[in-house]
Amino acid sequence: MSEQNSDNSKQENSGGLLARLRRPSKKSLGGLLAVGFVVGVLFWGGFNTAMEATNTEKFCISCHEMYDNVYQEYKETIHYNNRTGVRAVCSDCHVPKDWTYKMIRKIQASREVWGKITGTIDTREKFEAKRLTLARREWARMKSVDSRECRNCHSFESMNKEAQKQRARKQHEMAVEDKMTCIDCHKGIAHHKPEGMTEEDEE
Repeated sequence: MSEQNSDNSKQENSGGLLARLRRPSKKSLGGLLAVGFVVGVLFWGGFNTAMEATNTEKFCISCHEMYDNVYQEYKETIHYNNRTGVRAVCSDCHVPKDWTYKMIRKIQASREVWGKITGTIDTREKFEAKRLTLARREWARMKSVDSRECRNCHSFESMNKEAQKQRARKQHEMAVEDKMTCIDCHKGIAHHKPEGMTEEDEE
């Protein structure tokens, strides 16, 4: 008899729990929404913080592959040191500002991380052997988006052509007419040009 009562009691409890889950009270629904909101904010904040951390120059040169090679070249350029004191860091040229395009670029950049992990670019010799391939990939990316990252700072519309040297003024006027983009003429502006470039690479 007591076993039967116990079984009935279990059925009532489980039935009551299922009923409560099917028809939650306003309190429990509000609590669930509040917890979900807090967890969402914490996740988004953590994710965004991590994304911004990977956009810093310090992060980019934390790999010796970058520090020993392209970073040393970049330090010799006007993008690093100039009379106005405005510096373009790695992400200014290589990572889009818009969130969607930034995520796409971060996924693409995983190739470089893979190169570090597998050791395909872990010495200067290996890096130089792959430099042309890496450069071509980045030039193609920049050309495909009309040098979007360059245009965060530079644009034909805001150039004072009268203040430019005659050759630069003429080149920029031709570029506008021919619908060219920055990277068409400015390969090697922040890093040394790779050995083995063809005429097609120079165009």
